[in-house]
Amino acid sequence: MRLADRPSSSVPSILYDEQYFLHVCEGHQEFRSSEGEYLSKRLAEALAVAGIAPGMRVLDVGCGRGEILRNTIALGARAYGIDYARAAVQLSRQVALQGDDERAGVYQASALHLPFQCDGFDRVLMLDIVEHLYPAELGIALHEARRVLKPGGRIVVHTAPNVWYDRYAYPLVRLVRMAMGEGGRYPRNPREIIPENVHVHVNEQSALSLWRGLRASGFHSVRSWLSTPEQHRSENAVFRVARWLLFSVAPFSWFFEREVFAVGQK
Repeated sequence: MRLADRPSSSVPSILYDEQYFLHVCEGHQEFRSSEGEYLSKRLAEALAVAGIAPGMRVLDVGCGRGEILRNTIALGARAYGIDYARAAVQLSRQVALQGDDERAGVYQASALHLPFQCDGFDRVLMLDIVEHLYPAELGIALHEARRVLKPGGRIVVHTAPNVWYDRYAYPLVRLVRMAMGEGGRYPRNPREIIPENVHVHVNEQSALSLWRGLRASGFHSVRSWLSTPEQHRSENAVFRVARWLLFSVAPFSWFFEREVFAVGQK
């Protein structure tokens, strides 16, 4: 990509402070309760899909708090993380670099310019970073991920929320909840459910758009799918049946499931 094609703006890194990672960013409760030993459902699912084996070299792009690095090391792999937020680098180093562990490294760097040689990693993880990258940035980041992967290496991506949910399902959900007197919990802009997301979520994806993005970046054997976070709700029989239908049966599930996963190979 030519220099003139590079994006002119990014989400400011100062928005990602320690408060954000410890009290807002998904998985913060599991992190605080176990110092990164236990993962949230979505992170655990993504790590399982990666198929990490002892001796592999794994790069976590946007390593955040460092719990993925910690769990990758526990699987016997060499774990490397980059993040452009200073707070993330500090947290990840505390969690992953325990003592002089030579199986890990954490660096402050951009996903748009990974400070590694070509063909160096068996796995690249991009978990909960895609929605924070503008479209032009995402294209560059995926090309960079492919560059540093070994031939046959695998990329694993997770992002949330599913943009089809926000665009098409959420307005219906909001209307139903408003009729039930719960409208205060459902603002017009779904990003406002977590106020910080108004400023840091800039590029939500669907399973289809993420699949297309990986294909456009040169990955093959690409597959994408949807999942949904656990719902701990006490509801009547009508709502339970409706929830099962909307979250389990296509095409409804394409719009109501909120987690987007994708994998591809170099």
